[in-house]
Amino acid sequence: MAAGAGGAALGRAALAAPLVLLYYGFSIGITFYNKWLMKSFPFPLLVTLLHLLLIFGLSALARALARCRSGRPRAALSWADCLRRAAPAALSTSLDIGLSNWSFLYVTVSLYTMTKSSAILFILLFSLLFKLEEVRVTLLLVVLLIAGGLFMFTYKSTQFNAQGFALVLCASFLGGIRWTLTQILLQKAELGLPLSISEKLFRFHEAGMLFSLEICILFLATRLLGDRLSLLNWLGFAVCLSGISLHVILKAVNSKGEKALKLHKEASSEPDLELLLRHTERGEEEEEDVETPQQH
Repeated sequence: MAAGAGGAALGRAALAAPLVLLYYGFSIGITFYNKWLMKSFPFPLLVTLLHLLLIFGLSALARALARCRSGRPRAALSWADCLRRAAPAALSTSLDIGLSNWSFLYVTVSLYTMTKSSAILFILLFSLLFKLEEVRVTLLLVVLLIAGGLFMFTYKSTQFNAQGFALVLCASFLGGIRWTLTQILLQKAELGLPLSISEKLFRFHEAGMLFSLEICILFLATRLLGDRLSLLNWLGFAVCLSGISLHVILKAVNSKGEKALKLHKEASSEPDLELLLRHTERGEEEEEDVETPQQH
C-alpha cells in the first residue's frame, strides 16, 4: 500500500515538474520580454491594444470550439449587461496592462515587481468597499506590512524613477478594481458566469509559487539587468512578502472555516427538518383523533 502510494506520488511529481517549469519560464519570461520590448518598440498603449485584440480573437475561437464540441450555446451577455457590468472590469483591465507596459520605459524590473505587488492593498480596499471582506485588525497589520515594505524598498533607491513608480502604482490601483469587479461579475449567477469562491480566482493555495516567482524575478534582475538593491531594499522586500503571506494564510483559514461552517449547517439542518415534519404529522394525527368522535 505504502509503496503504491509512494509510486503514485512520484508519478504525479514527475508529471507536474514540466508544468511548473513552464509556468516559471513563461511568467518570468513575460516580465523580461515586456521590458525588452518597451525598449525596442516604445509604444506601450499600441502593444496593449494588439495584445487585447489577440486575446479577444483567441477567446472567440475557444468559445466556438467549445460550442461545437458540446453542442450547447455558450453564456452570452446582453449589451446592457456588457456596458453596466462587464465594461468597468474590462476598462480597468486594459488600463492596468497599458500602464504596466508604459512603466517599463522608466523603471527597473525589480522596482516594477515590488510596486506591482502592492495591488493586494487595493484589492483589500475595494473588497472592503464592496463588502467582500470584513474589517479585521489583522487586515490592518497586512496593510502596514505591505506598505512599510514597499516604502523601505523604494527609500533612497539609486534607480528610483518617480514617473515610472507613479505609473506602476496607478496600475496596481486599477488592478485592485479589476480583480474586485471581476470577482463580483463572475459571482453573478444570473449572468451564467458563476465562480464559487475567491480562492479559485486569486489562487491563494498557490501562494508559495507566487513568492518564489517574485524572488526569482528579483534575483535575475540583479544578475542579468544590473538592478542594484541595497540591504534596506531587500529587507523591505522581506517585510512586504511577510504581509502578503499573512493575508494569504488568513484568507485560506477563513475559506476553510466558512466551508466547514456551511457543511455543519447543512448537516444540522436535515435532522431539524425531519423532526419538524414528524412533529407536524403527529399533530395532524392528534387532530384527526379528536375530530372523529365528534363526527359520530
